[in-house]
Amino acid sequence: MSQDRRTTLQDRLPGDPTPREYVARTIRVDHAGEYGAKRIYEGQLAVLGRTKYGPLLEHMKEQEQVHLDTFTRLIAQRRVRPTALLPLWHVAGFALGAATALIGHRGAMACTVAVEEAIDEHYAAQHATLGEDEQPLRDQIDRFRQEELEHRDIGLENEAELAPAYKLLAAAIKAGCKVAIKVSERV
Repeated sequence: MSQDRRTTLQDRLPGDPTPREYVARTIRVDHAGEYGAKRIYEGQLAVLGRTKYGPLLEHMKEQEQVHLDTFTRLIAQRRVRPTALLPLWHVAGFALGAATALIGHRGAMACTVAVEEAIDEHYAAQHATLGEDEQPLRDQIDRFRQEELEHRDIGLENEAELAPAYKLLAAAIKAGCKVAIKVSERV
């Protein structure tokens, strides 16, 4: 292997996860996150599905389903244990989507912006940590990250920042996402 080739966790320290453990955590948490995202859109569609925002929410949900299908396949191929918290994310994702949609389309879009900003940071960190030895996974994460940023932009274009108490709502959702990410990596 060339000295110029960067590998996953190349500069790992004692006590850091092994590259295999890191990749397993990456796949586990991304699977959980995409599952939760799909459920958020399902909750939003339950409330706003028959409005002019229905097709937009359906489009984003379909992209999340592709992401979920990819990580579901990787769970099986790489023999990674999925998070034990999927039943919680099933309920919490739908509830978050429905609750923010009940505020109106601006609330739903504020939720989308907050979630996608948290996921952007998360995917960027994973992309930076994975090495060339995991190039196909890095490429998938980068492609999905671009689609998540597209969702954020859709939310902003559809008045997310005009939602009641936008800054507070977005901060709470982002904080919840970050906690869910940390817990889903390990549990």
